[in-house]
Amino acid sequence: MKQVKRFAALALGQVGYRFQFERTVMYIDPYLTNYVEEFAGSDHRRLFPTPLTPEAVTDADWVLLTHVHIDHCDPRTVVAIADASPMSRFVGPAPVLDVLRQQGISEARMQLAPEVAWLKLDDVLQVMAVPGAHPSIERDHNGRAHYVGYVIEYHGRRIYHAGDTSIAEELMQRLMELAPIDIAFLPVNERNYFRERRGIIGNMTLREAFGLADEIGVKLLVPTHWDMFAPNSVPREEIELLHTLLKPACALSFYPTEL
Repeated sequence: MKQVKRFAALALGQVGYRFQFERTVMYIDPYLTNYVEEFAGSDHRRLFPTPLTPEAVTDADWVLLTHVHIDHCDPRTVVAIADASPMSRFVGPAPVLDVLRQQGISEARMQLAPEVAWLKLDDVLQVMAVPGAHPSIERDHNGRAHYVGYVIEYHGRRIYHAGDTSIAEELMQRLMELAPIDIAFLPVNERNYFRERRGIIGNMTLREAFGLADEIGVKLLVPTHWDMFAPNSVPREEIELLHTLLKPACALSFYPTEL
């Protein structure tokens, strides 16, 4: 039997992760400060403790950012990482790159999220961006998505990190073209009237997440966007219960450390 190449994972809370693929270290949407609480108020205090300070991120090779919302593209975090990891490079959609420019990050360190061709990160690792529906898919006059997720290919295995997204037909078609996807990191803080009344843009429902996983052949689903802020949280017990009741084909893992 062919040995599956594994990689290390560290949850950072919300949708943030640190991945280590052999010699290459990747951060996706790292939120490592209390900036959201300062901006939105005390009910947005972190419920997931910061596992490390941004100044301690001295090992970043790549930082992938999905969109400009500050719990995904926190300017304090990205500037500190850029300083602490001076060889790191940043990937994101055009609005994210605008934020990075405003923060003084060099153009040479930035890469537009690649929606058409794979971006090679090293000899065994490449990434492709797919559109995100947050709450709908938006594009600029050049056709570039404002919100994206990433499909990462590593030794033939495909990992989908959705960032923030609801389900949309264009996204489904794109994921089916890239299927099967072995592991999916999907946001499960559903959109609803009460959240939207507060200006909170939710994502897919649990039922949608399990349905999407089944359609694209996911073997392991890692729920995201459920553990950071009280007004936008999902009880772990609810996720586990619905997984038990619906019986999707995918396994469920909350904070995997090796994948």
